[in-house]
Amino acid sequence: MGKLSVFEDLPIWQEARLIAKDIYSITANDLFSKDFRFVSQIRSASGSIMDNIAEGFERDNNREFLHFLYIAKGSCGEVRSQLHRAFDVGYINNEVYKTYVDRVLSLNKSISKFIQYLKTSDLKGVKHVISEAERDVF
Repeated sequence: MGKLSVFEDLPIWQEARLIAKDIYSITANDLFSKDFRFVSQIRSASGSIMDNIAEGFERDNNREFLHFLYIAKGSCGEVRSQLHRAFDVGYINNEVYKTYVDRVLSLNKSISKFIQYLKTSDLKGVKHVISEAERDVF
């Protein structure tokens, strides 16, 4: 068993971080980068996923953590919507579009699984011992 003592240990935070990093790269391409407001929106939304996971974790109780996980899920939806728009206006190609929509959907599902875990757990704080098998769920 391992203890989750920092949010950086959470696989959902790790994936959110990678997606946010990739969104910065995607939005740096020539066409996309000139749409300053849109670039700011999608970068902010992608960063919001990881930031809300981190903020909720630091609240030290499951009730508040759940609240922030739901906000992170909302940000996943926002990023997906923005990816659709980016594809529709020609800022990203079909391969990039499909790859990142799928990754954000997968992350959303992982956050949902973690929410269900927290809702059914008898433990009162996320900073507790979690088995490796449980950690693999989310």
